[in-house]
Amino acid sequence: MCPAEPAHPLSARPPLSRPKHSAPLVKPAHLALLLLFNVFWAVSLSAIQALKPHLDSGGIATLRFGGAAVSMVLVWPWLPGATPRGRDFWKASLMGVIVFTLGHRLQVWGNLLGSAGNSSVLMAVEPLLTAVAAAVFLREHIAPQRWFGFSLGIVGVALLNRVWADDFKWAGLTASAVFIASFLSEAAYSIMGKPLLGRVGPMKILAVSLMAGTLANLAIDGPTTFKAAKLMPAGAWAWVAFLSLVCTSLGYGLWLVVIRETDVNVTAMTILAQPVAGVPVAVLWLGERLHAGHLWGSAAIIAGLVIGLYARPRGSRGGDTPVPGA
Repeated sequence: MCPAEPAHPLSARPPLSRPKHSAPLVKPAHLALLLLFNVFWAVSLSAIQALKPHLDSGGIATLRFGGAAVSMVLVWPWLPGATPRGRDFWKASLMGVIVFTLGHRLQVWGNLLGSAGNSSVLMAVEPLLTAVAAAVFLREHIAPQRWFGFSLGIVGVALLNRVWADDFKWAGLTASAVFIASFLSEAAYSIMGKPLLGRVGPMKILAVSLMAGTLANLAIDGPTTFKAAKLMPAGAWAWVAFLSLVCTSLGYGLWLVVIRETDVNVTAMTILAQPVAGVPVAVLWLGERLHAGHLWGSAAIIAGLVIGLYARPRGSRGGDTPVPGA
């Protein structure tokens, strides 16, 4: 959060800056990339379902993040920024075990236990949990408009999935609890990672985290996963490559780059774009029929994103950029 500007004397002229609320706190280029990768992350839910006949929840996590770790090792000499050392190294390693071992095993498990629609509804809770964690641990101020934006997003997801309809399948308590628990691990990636970004290169944080998470995954079910992987068809390997290279190496790296310059609660709002992106996937891939809920739900989510992303904490200027870890 940016500190408030000191009051200017009546005779003084304030410095030129963009008008308040004139632009989102996230850079336009970053926003465009985040929205694009939220489309990819929305597709990843279907990719996990496609891998279900070949791998269990642990095997999917092991292959996905193992592939991402290998890709980061191969490009390590060209990764910009300082290397995590000392406490920063161990903190980045802990992030990897929490997110890439525990968190995603829980998320994949919850996704396999439930349905795509239920997962989409629960996904709307993730940005809210992440924002609350950022307010508590990073002391970020969340503007009232952003709370309203989160609320509109959740309402939009409910409309989009027609949660009141007889054909909507709510997952059991176990599946929902597992899925929500995975969000706490995802939040840890941002909350623990943001303070490191002032000292360490974001892609090197990701590389260390992936290597630590992969070592933990291999220790848990490496032999079992390798045995199952030998029987996988080429199409399944294509999904693994998509999850590893696009959704993880590029996607998680982008996330760290953005939160280095932007409040975590702002970046988290873009997760609400995933249910909207999931609409064409459900129609084109799963053969679902469009209904009024798709229209009104998507409209509510988009309105929530616009309101939330353009909201500024009281006392901030249009051109300010939050300080990492503030």
